[in-house]
Amino acid sequence: MSKETNSAEVILNQNVAPEQFDWDSFESGLDADARKEKSDLEEIYNGSLSSLNDNDVIVGKVVRLTDKEAIVDIDFKSEGVISLNEFRYNPGLKVGDDVEVMVDRREDKTGQLQLSHRKARTLKAWDRVNELHETGEIVNGFVKSRTKGGMIVDVHGIEAFLPGSQIDVKPIKDYDQFVGKTMEFKVVKINPEFKNVVVSHKALIEADIEGQKKEIIAQLEKGQVLEGTVKNITSYGVFVDLGGVDGLIHITDLSWSRVNHPSEILEDGQTVKVVILDFDDEKTRIQLGMKQLEAHPWDALSADMKVGDKVKGKVVVLADYGAFVEIAPGVEGLIHVSEMSWSTHLRSAGDFVKVGDEVEAEVLTLDREDRKISLGMKQLSKDPWENIEAKYPVGSEHVGTVRNFTNFGVFVELEEGIDGLIYISDLSWTKKIKHPSEFCAVGDKLNVVVLELDIQARRLSLGHKQLTENPWDKFETKYAEGTVHAGKAVEVHDKGASVQFEDAEVEAFCPSRLLEKEDGSKIKKGEDAQFKVIEFNKEFKRVVVSHTGIFRDEEKKNAREASNNRSNNNNNTSSSSNNEERSTLGDIDVLAELKKKMEGGK
Repeated sequence: MSKETNSAEVILNQNVAPEQFDWDSFESGLDADARKEKSDLEEIYNGSLSSLNDNDVIVGKVVRLTDKEAIVDIDFKSEGVISLNEFRYNPGLKVGDDVEVMVDRREDKTGQLQLSHRKARTLKAWDRVNELHETGEIVNGFVKSRTKGGMIVDVHGIEAFLPGSQIDVKPIKDYDQFVGKTMEFKVVKINPEFKNVVVSHKALIEADIEGQKKEIIAQLEKGQVLEGTVKNITSYGVFVDLGGVDGLIHITDLSWSRVNHPSEILEDGQTVKVVILDFDDEKTRIQLGMKQLEAHPWDALSADMKVGDKVKGKVVVLADYGAFVEIAPGVEGLIHVSEMSWSTHLRSAGDFVKVGDEVEAEVLTLDREDRKISLGMKQLSKDPWENIEAKYPVGSEHVGTVRNFTNFGVFVELEEGIDGLIYISDLSWTKKIKHPSEFCAVGDKLNVVVLELDIQARRLSLGHKQLTENPWDKFETKYAEGTVHAGKAVEVHDKGASVQFEDAEVEAFCPSRLLEKEDGSKIKKGEDAQFKVIEFNKEFKRVVVSHTGIFRDEEKKNAREASNNRSNNNNNTSSSSNNEERSTLGDIDVLAELKKKMEGGK
């Protein structure tokens, strides 16, 4: 029989009053000492339960490992279970290791305590990552995988983003080479709202480089010769790494010879010797040179070279105004387009040579101090103006090519290097030419005669109309003063009318006051009538006519016949007729305009 039954029997066998009966012992089956021990244990147990809250991070001990789980003791009424997947970063986990855990659930449906190492690690990690961001301390991270634009890095259990541009100071082509490696990083950015962390490995490299940079920069001096590595090639120059600090070799400082692109001289990764040419106050911009390590090509130029010497070279640069020819390595001379041909019609240098052509030229000027040389090609051929008087004497006739126009005339090329000018007034005896393009076109062949030759000024005056007889010689007789001709008023204006005779080459002028007809009206445009010549000037090609004078002369003739005093009347009539039909000062202006219109001006 149990201890509890014996105690009950003792109590029942004794004659004890009901009010003194120990009901607690009877109901629990425990005596007072046993009940007190149980109460103390319950109090301790309940106290341990109340102190364990969800999301609390505590330290537990691994007491057993299975294939999938780790059993962890946290001094609770039962042991907790954690999936081994949460320890993938720590493949060396073993029994007895202390691990940080968080209570996920006190009891699941089977009464098992659920713990999480990942959550505990993450919570602690966020505090640590924020601290690292504030202090700038370096942290080790495990590169887990590749992602778009960069890598995923495990930093104290937090997945941080490593942008591709922050892996190294140099562009990275193969990202996969870093997967699975543990590297040092610096936390550069945190977004608490979205729980985003950005880390950088490049920042650590740059910090090291910056330190090296300061040491190198402090030792730099102009004229110092250093060795560096070609880092980057651009169209304007080459960047060279001097061991943590970069310098630029401008394209013009690569070689004494002309360089079209730096890649013709250097390539990436090549080791080169350079000299420091200049740098700014902070020594952040360093100008380097390579050609300065070699003697200047002009110093090697033959001392015997002089003006008039013949040289050969290759065209290296071409412009509209001329071509640069390299006559020795690093020594270039300019052939101006005007020195390429004896022709006075300047064209583009590209019409004569092209880049890469081998040419021969004559030294025109040589300045060793300023290192400038000018060359000429036309000097190697005979000057066409030599013996010009024998080839083109005054009065000789030739055929030339129309090259270009000016407002006052036409330039005609007789041969390359010899041009002549035909003034607009020497194009035609009779045509009214306002601009030479009305008479001929560029490229036309034109018969000319030499009118004047100025050897010293190298000028040749030509004529075209002089090849035919001057029609005004015969007009002088045909249109003598007093002769009457049929004509048409082709233009009528306030000051008078232009009258066209049967010879289309002759156009006369009739003042407005002399256009009056016998009935008192005036001749209109397009009207045919008889006109009397009252003035003819061969030199100025001027003809002045009158319609009114025809019937006025008839009236006066009849008046003279009816007069008794024939002698006096004849004198008066002659005087009156002459006074009436002579040009007035106003007419002179109109006639001048007519002449200018007819000649086209000279």
